[in-house]
Amino acid sequence: MTSPVVLITGCSSGIGKALCQAFHRQGCRVVATARRLEAIDDLKAHTVMTLPLDVTDSAGIQQVIEAVLDQEERIDLLVNNAGFGQFGPLMDLSAAQLQAQFQTNVLAPLELVQQVAPVMKRQRSGVIVNIGSISGVVTTPFAGAYCASKAALHSLSEALRMELAPFGIQVVTVQPGAIQSNFGHVAEEGLAGVLSPESWYSPLESKIRARAVLSQTQATPADAFAEQLVAAIMRPQPPMTIRLGKKSRWLPLLKQLLPPKLMEFLLKRQFGLTQIQR
Repeated sequence: MTSPVVLITGCSSGIGKALCQAFHRQGCRVVATARRLEAIDDLKAHTVMTLPLDVTDSAGIQQVIEAVLDQEERIDLLVNNAGFGQFGPLMDLSAAQLQAQFQTNVLAPLELVQQVAPVMKRQRSGVIVNIGSISGVVTTPFAGAYCASKAALHSLSEALRMELAPFGIQVVTVQPGAIQSNFGHVAEEGLAGVLSPESWYSPLESKIRARAVLSQTQATPADAFAEQLVAAIMRPQPPMTIRLGKKSRWLPLLKQLLPPKLMEFLLKRQFGLTQIQR
């Protein structure tokens, strides 16, 4: 395919911005979106089309797709990258916080697929890439909402892969490990509305904060991750599941090899739950 059109969400920093640059280097026509348009202004220097998009806004999604079709007349790849991590003990999360986590990480990607897939069906080809997380494979304490949202996205991707195959649409699930980005900073900021002195887990505040920023420890540079991912996606038959980045392979392997009780004990010990007083 000559100059495929790639629509990417969540391009203000980290993985999203690096993917825009990597796809552009491969000769793609890239459409970058973000909630704040000024955050992706620098991509215009690479002749990247930039559009504002809050992925939780249905009308906004439709407007973006119409704008892309008006200019490019097709959409060959959709990369559902936008998302965030709501961390903290599940006992302390409000219904609104849980709903926001699933609205952004699960329901929004599905709505984008529902609106873009008809375009791909008419073209008789297309690739949908859902950026999940290794956290959707290995659940840890104090990340239950985020882990559950990514596990749900993985399951939706598997179902979509089978359901869309008859129409020439391929679905790729990406499960990154630790990738350099603003993810940890935003995640720690999100704890402001969660942690309180009354929490059962207030003695473990330092452990909870450490979990929020864990993805930035010895993280893979976003540009290196993006180069490898784009190379894999651009194959005629891309892999169904792609794991890249630090910890993306050995953590699932550890979960597979260790007895469940031992794995659980090690995670509880790491995050201080074996020392907490009743």
